[in-house]
Amino acid sequence: MTKRSKYSLIAISIVLLVYGFEYVLSEKEKAKVVSHGEIVKNTTNEYYLPSSTTGHIVHHNGYSLSYSEPHEQAEWVAYELKKSQLAKTNFKRPYFEIDEAVKTGAAHWRNYKNSGYDRGHLCPAADRRYSEAAYNETFLTSNISPQKHDFNSGIWNTLEQKVRYWANKHDGVFVVTGGILKGDMAYIGEERVAVPDQFYKIILDNDSGNLKVIAFLISQEDTKEPLYNFVVSVDEIEVLTGIDFFPELPDAVENRVEANSIYNAW
Repeated sequence: MTKRSKYSLIAISIVLLVYGFEYVLSEKEKAKVVSHGEIVKNTTNEYYLPSSTTGHIVHHNGYSLSYSEPHEQAEWVAYELKKSQLAKTNFKRPYFEIDEAVKTGAAHWRNYKNSGYDRGHLCPAADRRYSEAAYNETFLTSNISPQKHDFNSGIWNTLEQKVRYWANKHDGVFVVTGGILKGDMAYIGEERVAVPDQFYKIILDNDSGNLKVIAFLISQEDTKEPLYNFVVSVDEIEVLTGIDFFPELPDAVENRVEANSIYNAW
């Protein structure tokens, strides 16, 4: 073997060792993230988590979700918004990242590029301004759904602001939100991310032990109608989604609160 061949072999061996080492690190990090996603965090009230029609629940530090692989998004995202978590800190907006804790593979953010739809947050970044880590976590692709810009920045944004108002008023609320992943939907991107025609948001308050729930169902369109026009019962959303939203509640309590649709009680 010539000296040049020997050096070439050594160089190739070094390159292979480097790539092998990087691969092992990558796999270890991925395993760590997936494991992280299996543990319920103390910032999420597990008692109020909905059922999952997919069996794929992921727990992050600031929220939990049930991922629907056929639709490449969460069927619901749930989190507790405490009064102490309300903040107006302006963190630098990060890039969207693929959620490695979704074992079936979360959709890539590129599906949204030039699609005509916003990357609509389900757990709003503004609800997680109490820390930069919590804020950045809302930019995982498992926490977004295709939303028309006028809808996202209009009535949906108005509802998100109202939820923060209620969190302050009632010393914290529990929130569940998602798109209606049923019917004849449009799709975007190579991974065919479903575009919901409607979105729902359910807010639960247990202030002073007086448990009450309010739910909203809003079509993806620009509207100037007041929020109370979109109030529905949780029962109606359960029929549309097939999700049991508060299965741990005693049946009598669950039946009572899920049948209500009274805006003035809030």
